[in-house]
Amino acid sequence: MADFDLAIIGGGINGVGIARDAAGRGLSVLLVEQSDLASGTSSASTKLIHGGLRYLEHYWFRLVREALTEREVMLRMAPHLVRPMRFVLPMETGMRPAWMLRTGLFLYDHLGGRKILPGSRSLDLARDPLGSPLKEGYRKGFEYSDCHTDDSRLVVLNALDAAERGAVIRTRTRCVRAERGESWQLTLEARGGSDSVSARALVNAAGPWAGVVETTVLERAPLQDLRLVKGSHIVVRQLFEHDRGYIFQNADGRVVFALPFERDFTLVGTTDNPFSGDPATVAAVPEEIDYLCQVVNAHFRTTIAPGDVVWSFAGVRSLADDGSARPQDTPRDYVLAVDRKGAPLVTVIGGKITTFRRLAEAVLDALAPVLGVRPAWTANSTLPGGDFPVGGVETLVAKTRASSPFLSEAHARRLVGSYGTRARRILAEMRTFADLGPLMGADLTAAELRYLIQYEWAQTEDDVLWRRSKLGLRFTRPERARLATFMAGLIGAAATQ
Repeated sequence: MADFDLAIIGGGINGVGIARDAAGRGLSVLLVEQSDLASGTSSASTKLIHGGLRYLEHYWFRLVREALTEREVMLRMAPHLVRPMRFVLPMETGMRPAWMLRTGLFLYDHLGGRKILPGSRSLDLARDPLGSPLKEGYRKGFEYSDCHTDDSRLVVLNALDAAERGAVIRTRTRCVRAERGESWQLTLEARGGSDSVSARALVNAAGPWAGVVETTVLERAPLQDLRLVKGSHIVVRQLFEHDRGYIFQNADGRVVFALPFERDFTLVGTTDNPFSGDPATVAAVPEEIDYLCQVVNAHFRTTIAPGDVVWSFAGVRSLADDGSARPQDTPRDYVLAVDRKGAPLVTVIGGKITTFRRLAEAVLDALAPVLGVRPAWTANSTLPGGDFPVGGVETLVAKTRASSPFLSEAHARRLVGSYGTRARRILAEMRTFADLGPLMGADLTAAELRYLIQYEWAQTEDDVLWRRSKLGLRFTRPERARLATFMAGLIGAAATQ
């Protein structure tokens, strides 16, 4: 008898989404991730939960419809983490004509059965305050709805829910060999040691490492339809003071977003460039940073240079290669390669963060002949901390401050935005700010650190500052060093208990 019903390689959004769904159906699940959760592509997105407006011109209607439907599912599932955002799309001379944009926005408003978000509208950018950050000359534009999120926290919350439903989540654990028989025999390496486990079915959800897993772990032929595309982003000081995002058309056919980010910053991205090599080494290169700075300077009154970039990041998307000449024209839909010759194997290629839940359902459907048909359940579920109404963030912030009056509004807002109703687990019975323990930097306290280590698999300062939060934008180098030392002490103390 196998140790697990299902083993999953990869702790990105697809892997943890599959683990959560499977655990909620009563299956025994093991997920292994070679590094930290969301340490690859799933922490390097544009942070959007969206249908993909530009996908309409490629006639990817099924993908857009599914993504638009999921957008509102995600709003209900995690109202603290997935937030509505309005986007401004200025008309550009020589670009897509107004009739095309109106038609696209009409479809965007109606394809997904929109119920929560407001529809699109026309803008007079010469008079509307939304036009004031832009260069002179913009007259017409449009405004429409999508959502934004913290992508890496979305991964962590899915993993947390999976674990609370019985899944075993092993980070910093590498699967080095998978041998197939009546079940899968997996050899795992972690912290200098190794062990073996067995599973009735296996999912390769390693994202840009999926091809490496196929050839080195599974010892199979290379994936022929896997295309790797690199996307880079930059973060600069706030370019505008309102809460809308901008989407710009560019002469090279790309669209680039400029989004309000972490209260005091603007996120700009993304690029689309072919990639080869080790995804672990990916980073935004000077040419890509220059390109994004040029996009900003072509559209905003405020100009920037590479020296103004306070943070840059890049990720590698694994896409199903359809032979498109340009990376931006490659479909963002997911493909499942299912092999049932012996213990079943499902290899995940492609996918969007917006549609991870539907992808997970498709994987469980594909494995149903072996693992059994069990009811899907995630469509009406909530993620940890999301058990409050859509639009209820302000009420929850007020309640949090009322019960913990020593918190500043900004601190309470960050805790609610990250943890939702579970912020109270960090605040617990604290009566004063000092009760939260030493302050590491910004508003990060020892109490929050203990929570992240105990419940959210945080092991290093990067886990905390860039994937469990974005406080790395506010930490100094000495504060980072102090945080690393403090965390090592907490982890060491926990290990000896």
